[in-house]
Parts: sequence; structure tokens; C-alpha cells
Amino acid sequence: MNEFQEKILRICNENSKNTLMETLDIEYVEVGENFLVAKMPVTPKVYQPDGILHGGATAALAESVGSAASYIFLDGQEYFVRGLEITANHVKSVKDGNVYAKASIMHKGRTTQLWQIRITNDAGELVSLCKLTTISLPRKK
Repeated sequence: MNEFQEKILRICNENSKNTLMETLDIEYVEVGENFLVAKMPVTPKVYQPDGILHGGATAALAESVGSAASYIFLDGQEYFVRGLEITANHVKSVKDGNVYAKASIMHKGRTTQLWQIRITNDAGELVSLCKLTTISLPRKK
């Protein structure tokens, strides 16, 4: 990993302080030319009542990594990013370990972006497939 990538991850993780991402123990762990990866531990903190990963926690992970990716791949100093819509298809249960969310850009328009977020378990198996639509609007000067 180069110095620039390390800086991006450091900023993403620092921006998570005192947010839902910190509450869920989400950590940004990898960044590439057109993707961002975050991980979240699967513990009772993110369980649904029957002891498996809650779909809402999965959706929060997906929206967090997709929004952070939108922010870093656009000019975050010039624009602010908001989520417009998120969908999630859950295909596998997880009881422990970690889940990893990889946000990859599918469409990068002037104002809207479409992200695919693949959530996988420690074995690399697909847990959920999510899509996030974001909007970027100019910051007021």
C-alpha cells in the first residue's frame, strides 16, 4: 500500500469517530483505484434476536462504505455526498468473524453515482449484494 492510500484510509477511519461507524466497529481497510473496502466484526452487538448478523447492520455497513467511497473519489472539498437509495439482497447468514464490504463504482455521473457493494464473510463467500445511489451537490462557498 502506498502513502496516498494509507492517508485515505486514515482519513476515512478518523472521520468515523463518534458516528454509527464507530458504534458498529467499522474499519476502512483497503482502497484501490476505483474501490474501497471496510470490515465489520460480527458480534452480539450487530445480531438480530436469533443470533445472526442483522440485515440493518449489513445495510449500514454498505451505506457507510459506499458513501465514503463517493466522498473520496469525488472532490470532497467541493462537494458533499448524500445517499439517495440503498437496496440489499441477503443471501447467507453470518454468526461470527468479520464481514467485508467492497464498494465499486458502477456509474459516476456529474451529480449521481451508483455503487455496487459486495458483502463477504471471512471465507470470501457472498453474504449480501447491495446497491447504493448517491448524489453529490456543491458545497456553498
